[in-house]
Amino acid sequence: MVEGALPQLPEAHGQVVPPRPSMAEASGEGPRLPELLETGWRLLEEVEASTEPSSGAPSVQAKVRQGLGALQRAAAMVEELELFSENEELEEITSADLKYLLVPALLGAMTLRQVEPSRRREHLESARLHFCRFLELCRSYGLSGARPPPAAPREDDEAGSAAQRSLLAMASNRQAKIERYKQKKELENKLASLRTFVESGQADEEQVRELYLLQAQKWINISFEEIESIDQEMVILKSRDVMKQSSAPPHSPSRQVRTPLKPFILTRDAVQAKVFGAGYPGLPTMTVNDWYDQKRREEAALGQSAPQRPPAADTNDEELQKEQQEKIKEEDDEEALQKARDWDDWKDTHPRGYGNRQNMG
Repeated sequence: MVEGALPQLPEAHGQVVPPRPSMAEASGEGPRLPELLETGWRLLEEVEASTEPSSGAPSVQAKVRQGLGALQRAAAMVEELELFSENEELEEITSADLKYLLVPALLGAMTLRQVEPSRRREHLESARLHFCRFLELCRSYGLSGARPPPAAPREDDEAGSAAQRSLLAMASNRQAKIERYKQKKELENKLASLRTFVESGQADEEQVRELYLLQAQKWINISFEEIESIDQEMVILKSRDVMKQSSAPPHSPSRQVRTPLKPFILTRDAVQAKVFGAGYPGLPTMTVNDWYDQKRREEAALGQSAPQRPPAADTNDEELQKEQQEKIKEEDDEEALQKARDWDDWKDTHPRGYGNRQNMG
């Protein structure tokens, strides 16, 4: 995408063609504007031609930072010197200053080479501004008749509608993209032949000027392509953010920690509670009614609706009758009670394993 080093004004018929005066080349102390532009352009070339397996390699990113610094200083000097104005014509720009039209485009291309994921959207927006600045500048000088694409939708727009608008814009610009592709091929052929001619030292000032104008045309096409890619990536990033927000759990008040229940024996009535309580002094007992009362008090304390205890009239009569009949049977069955008592007495006087003589050694 980026062409070679900037050509110098050549000699014509053995004599140096005196260039028109350039404000940029007569600027103050320190690195001059031509040196800054040449450094930034060369580093961009090296980054794009890098054979590193990843653009995030430390050596590549070091060149990106160095190139950004040079191009940013060049852009500041162009603004300070007021080399370009929307009120002047293209013919009023000297041939030596024409190459500085490319500074915003080169700065946008270098900005896109940064690979910090947390600042990706910031870099995309900054690069887009540089490309749009370059396109507006070229449009004011009549190098391009098309305006830069409108800015991408802001955060308050839905990602779906933004994506739909982006697709519609791509479809409407399809013909323009085809024309730019054809023009790009023609420009590459012209640039290749003209650059060879200029670098051989046989070109005059007008041919050098034509070379810079062709490079501007090429970067106009590149800027439109990069802006479209930026807008598409911005839509993807916004959609990803929306998906992250929708998948995140809603902020809800912390659930109250329930006190763990202590183990106890649930008995049928108070009489059974006394019996089991006597046999298991370390384990509390609780009747069904007591358990219902405790649950109701706990739920009332938590502010929840306590389950209504079914009234006595609604209790299943059949179950109550069965329980009463079993209780009566247990109390009245004297024979069963006597057998149980005899068995308990026998166990007290006969230890476990008593009478098993076959397994003795």
